[in-house]
Amino acid sequence: MDLNKIKDPSFLMEMNIDELNELAYKIRQFIIQSVSKTGGHLSSNLGIVELTIALHYVFNSPKDKIFFDVGHQSYVHKILTGRAKQFPTLRQFNGLSGFQKRCESKHDVWEAGHSSTALSAAVAMAIARDLNHEYFDVIPVIGDGAVVGGESLEALNHLGSIQNKVILILNDNQMSISKSTGAMNNFLNNIRISNTYNRMKDDYRTMLQKGKLGEGVYKATKYLKDFVKHGFLDDTIFEDFGMDYLGPIDGHNIGELIRVLNIAKTNKKSVVVHVVTEKGKGYSYAENDKEGKWHGTPPFNVKTGNVLTSTNKKSWSSIVSDQVFQWMKIDKDVTAITPAMMKGSAMDNLFKVFPERCFDVGIAEEHAMTFAAGLSISKKKPFISVYSSFIQRAYDQINHDIARMKLPCLCSIDRAGIVGEDGPTHHGVFDIGFLTPIPNIVYFAPKDAKELRTYVNTCFTNFNKPYFLRIPRGSIDDHPVDYHNTLKIGTWTIECREENYELTIICYGENVMRVKNMIEENHLPIRLINARFIKPIDYNMVHTIFKNDEKPIIVYETVLKTGSLGSILLTYCNENRILRSFEHIAIQDHFSKQGKVNEILEDEHVDIKSLLLKCEELLNGKKEN
Repeated sequence: MDLNKIKDPSFLMEMNIDELNELAYKIRQFIIQSVSKTGGHLSSNLGIVELTIALHYVFNSPKDKIFFDVGHQSYVHKILTGRAKQFPTLRQFNGLSGFQKRCESKHDVWEAGHSSTALSAAVAMAIARDLNHEYFDVIPVIGDGAVVGGESLEALNHLGSIQNKVILILNDNQMSISKSTGAMNNFLNNIRISNTYNRMKDDYRTMLQKGKLGEGVYKATKYLKDFVKHGFLDDTIFEDFGMDYLGPIDGHNIGELIRVLNIAKTNKKSVVVHVVTEKGKGYSYAENDKEGKWHGTPPFNVKTGNVLTSTNKKSWSSIVSDQVFQWMKIDKDVTAITPAMMKGSAMDNLFKVFPERCFDVGIAEEHAMTFAAGLSISKKKPFISVYSSFIQRAYDQINHDIARMKLPCLCSIDRAGIVGEDGPTHHGVFDIGFLTPIPNIVYFAPKDAKELRTYVNTCFTNFNKPYFLRIPRGSIDDHPVDYHNTLKIGTWTIECREENYELTIICYGENVMRVKNMIEENHLPIRLINARFIKPIDYNMVHTIFKNDEKPIIVYETVLKTGSLGSILLTYCNENRILRSFEHIAIQDHFSKQGKVNEILEDEHVDIKSLLLKCEELLNGKKEN
């Protein structure tokens, strides 16, 4: 079969089990080859091939609503719904999204780039269906790591109290990005290993299917079933929530999947289908990965497993983690927290060396933040790292539980700014807008490794307030510093041209070095201000620049304009009656596309070339005047 010729999933009904297995093999090889060229989410998609085929075999998409929590494991779904030929553009600018995208296909009924939203959406879809007297199934697919998210449990609680039917597919691969943790993982482990119970349950079901007395036998022996179940399982959480439970099922046995999904389809009430899959199945490097390396990967060599691009530089995340590591060696009160992003935030070494002081709380940003607050109020010194696009999930906890009580902590906002191919659900362009209005916090964006490490020193040396650190995705040259090197809170620096300048540019973070290179390469008479403290700003320098300097000013940012540093500076000028205008380069009020970072910046007109053109326009205009 030519996968590129698939138009919709209806062809599956004409295939037998052997043909479906052959299709699964072809899809798996297609994904490996495709992702090796474009990069993308590999392991999660390899693990869900047979399950996705079975779902589209049993259910009728798009009438039946099949969708995936997070959505990065929807590659097989995209292939079966006619998008295989677009895979060369996967995650590219104006190309195929790496997540479900409603504008791409009528088969994509939900969009998500973050976890634990699918069940909430499913409950609402089921209720709306029944209100409209319609007849179709709602089938969210959610992972074992995401099902413990707060929103998932809230939705599960709601679903258990109503009669509207949802078929919840629990894709249990014992991983989120790295290995799953927590009580739910332990519960699922108990179910997986309870082979005795499962055999007895199957025998029991088979017995009831024989003859007309089955229903009577069921009623007469239900107490025995419950006794057996409670005898072999410590918990029955799904049935306690009011849902039937089927499983665990071999997630790579298409025949068994089809059989059980048909049972779920005919079931009268909501049901959990517990499917055990192997993340990375079919590609040995991904199968053996227990640290999340193959969860999302850049382009790679299929035969060797080596990525095609490498660098001797260190990631911003690893530099933060290393400096925290240095402090954990000398201060036993320093603790570390991750919401299931140990590998992504480069915290592996912290967990390896200081396991008793490091905590992976699972995909639970809200709990992670309040947990940090609880440690802080107990005189510990918590460090927590959260991606910028995920930190919005913990806004209330930052506001209410940390900042309001002015509890000391160090929070690294990782992957800030435009992140590239993951697209609008992952761009970290909102954090400045929603964090800077919160009282009591300090927000810092380093230009390089030296400033980053020095800021970490500053935080742990004077651990007396909520400190936030903003770092981008990517790698830089490292620069170790001594413990004693610290910064004065709220200070900006002049990076070049303190005198003899005709224009001032104000920026922060990694943009400082980019702009500095632009100035030096083009020999421009421009003064560059490193606005490294976004909160508090350097009031003395700001007042001098805006009150006493009549030369043109550009505030350059690669975040959303609303709520940005430029907005803060406008407010300052207004409150201090400084009648001064400036050019503000930032992202307009919309969600940015996916693609390479430079492509997105150019599309938004916030790239260095656009900045250079604006500088030349202002400098030439000044000469003409």
